[in-house]
Amino acid sequence: MTYRLGVDVGGTFTDILLIDEATGETYRAKTSSTPEDQSIGVLRGIERACEAAGVPMSEITEVFHGTTVATNAILEGKGARVGLVTTDGFRQVLQIARSFVPGGLAGWIIWPKPEPLAALEDTVEVVGRIGADGAVVTELDEADVRAKLRKLRAQGIEALSVSLINSYANPQHERRVAELSAEELPGVPVSVSSSVLPELREYERTITTVANAAVQPQVARYVANLEAQLRESGVDGRLCILRSDGGLVSAAVAADNPVNLLLSGPAGGVTGAAWVAEQAGYPDFLTFDMGGTSTDVALVQGLTPRVGRETTVGDLKVRATSVDVRTVGAGGGSIAHVPPLTQALRVGPQSAGAAPGPAAYAAGGEQPTVTDANVVLGYLPTDLAGGEITLDRAAARAAVKSIADATGLESVEAAAAGIIDIVNENMFGALRLVSVQQGFDPRDYALVAFGGAGPLHANALGRLTGAWPVIIPPSPGVLCAYGDATTNLRDESVRTLVRRFTEMTDESLRAVLTELAGKACATLSEQGVPEDEQHVVYSADLRYHGQGFEIPVAVDIDAFDGAGGGLAALRSAFDADHQRLFSFVLDAEHELVTVRATAHGPRPQVAAPTLEHGDADPGPALRAQHRIWVEGAEVEAGIYDRALLRAGNVVPGPAIITEMDSTTLVLPGHTAAVHPSGSLLIRPADTHREN
Repeated sequence: MTYRLGVDVGGTFTDILLIDEATGETYRAKTSSTPEDQSIGVLRGIERACEAAGVPMSEITEVFHGTTVATNAILEGKGARVGLVTTDGFRQVLQIARSFVPGGLAGWIIWPKPEPLAALEDTVEVVGRIGADGAVVTELDEADVRAKLRKLRAQGIEALSVSLINSYANPQHERRVAELSAEELPGVPVSVSSSVLPELREYERTITTVANAAVQPQVARYVANLEAQLRESGVDGRLCILRSDGGLVSAAVAADNPVNLLLSGPAGGVTGAAWVAEQAGYPDFLTFDMGGTSTDVALVQGLTPRVGRETTVGDLKVRATSVDVRTVGAGGGSIAHVPPLTQALRVGPQSAGAAPGPAAYAAGGEQPTVTDANVVLGYLPTDLAGGEITLDRAAARAAVKSIADATGLESVEAAAAGIIDIVNENMFGALRLVSVQQGFDPRDYALVAFGGAGPLHANALGRLTGAWPVIIPPSPGVLCAYGDATTNLRDESVRTLVRRFTEMTDESLRAVLTELAGKACATLSEQGVPEDEQHVVYSADLRYHGQGFEIPVAVDIDAFDGAGGGLAALRSAFDADHQRLFSFVLDAEHELVTVRATAHGPRPQVAAPTLEHGDADPGPALRAQHRIWVEGAEVEAGIYDRALLRAGNVVPGPAIITEMDSTTLVLPGHTAAVHPSGSLLIRPADTHREN
């Protein structure tokens, strides 16, 4: 028997999911994260999951890991001290940046501009120049380069980034600087922009390369340490790390290009949701991942997540491919408050966190949170996880009462309902960002809800968006780890061209795509993926000539040589996307800016779990009756044990469905049907469709 392991490290908990590849049976473990050394929590969780399965750790063939090491290094300002080598005259490229100030009117007055990841005193200029066409304008002065590198060595830099003007067109000078740095700065890791991001736009290429250098030492140490500990524990399977775009790379590749890991955690949830939605038969869906502090949302079409070309973490925005995830500060721990000036109820983005946490945790927290409001309304029973967790309803009521007093509402329940309504609207706004604002109607999609708090709010978000069914996966609290274990190896090769369509032919474009595919596939071959199991997906960033931004468009390589294929197909696809996004098209020449080829390895052969079949009656799973507050009145709701539900059962609302890591609320007028794959499908009760 062989097992694959999904590992997701969050800020509070580390989730482990062990999957029997033959049967699809899963074993899970949840342990406290260990920020000082994440590998400690990971190893502890793996041991517990193997104990639950009754298997030795030596039977684990593959470990797939979503990590926040790179993310935390940026957010906490604990990256390496980075030296930056630029072209003569470009020393202040990071300080000039882009002319954009976040915030509303006059935001620039109070906005504290973040410090660049490479300080000005650690930035040096070297003589040498490459033209936009790739020609050498000024030869590289190697003596000057050596002198500048010695200066950086004296200043004690811990990592080096090299970003020279127009190096995307010709990397010759950058590569020579890297060679010289190996002599002058032995042992210092080097990030070269023509390898990290071979695309135009000087600032974006430089900040991305510097970010890569800043987190590289920490990620490399973590990966090496985890691999060593896995070997010592008897795990001989290979270690792969999840990228921000939802694909996997080997541990070695991840350590060399850690800037591609900045959204590793949220990407795991989206890929896990794709697996669950595929089993339930819904290829188009929105994802809704609600945790304790924030909520992440994304849109998926044809089981393929929409991918963006930028990754944002805190104040840092880099040019790295990632799943198009939007985040709002709305979670179970979000604090409700009433500002004195407006007397209007607000929820978040401040959070009670894990310590002291919501008042209901009885751990010293006193401020009212979303979790407290759910307890007051009865949506969260006070006895959870078979009695392992007990919530203090009196403390929750006392906290929420402060909101009732401040707003003049007639009851604590009304205040709690207001808190829930506001946080739901906040999350609805995020879902609109990935759907309506991008030209997609959410009513054409299902909604996959997960995370510890997602299933509690999922039914309400379904009503707001009109996205049905609402799909609640099995073990929604560990879905990110499931996503890590059910995705595939991936690599990407990119080239910036900047060519008008009249300057190109179908043949010349195909030649470039073929070359890029060869490079991407070579990386997978080095990681042991057979050539006959690889497939390549192509895309191009297009714009109208004269525009300052691009739109990514998929390239159908199978129809490339046919009638209406090639450049003609790209032109039509770009116009359609431009119409959808901006409601107009231009009678202007099209221009191709960047092309990319993404090589995919095979999807893992993990058997889908199948529930024992039952009839429509969920009676055997009914454990108690419980009064909850809905729409201004108390109603009787059944409490069901999800572990006892069978395929075909239909749970009528109002109902509460409990499991070890989450609680699902089914509102009145809705039903939750149990799909054979184990997911709950929530719909309005008057909707009759096949499961």
